[in-house]
Amino acid sequence: MYRDRGFELVTISTDDKSAREKALQFLRKKQSSSPNYLFTGDDKYKMIEAIDPKWSGALPYTMLIEPGGKIVYAHEGGIDPDKLKKLIFDDPMIGRIFK
Repeated sequence: MYRDRGFELVTISTDDKSAREKALQFLRKKQSSSPNYLFTGDDKYKMIEAIDPKWSGALPYTMLIEPGGKIVYAHEGGIDPDKLKKLIFDDPMIGRIFK
């Protein structure tokens, strides 16, 4: 749905390396074709601080970031896909594309 709008979805799993196969099965089930990463560092809290200092560390965590880095949406926990879709379409930097 978002492929033609210069929009990129990136996922990061913070599960143990031993859960790699489980994460991969989940991504396959969801037919995820975006970049997906498995955090392998020693300190998840340093990663959390680097991504968003306002993030408490609760998962899942979703952010919508405009080109240029402005965070227009950040949410801990499950998301409402329709609400997020509306935010994407209504955002002037990401918004609708007419061909």
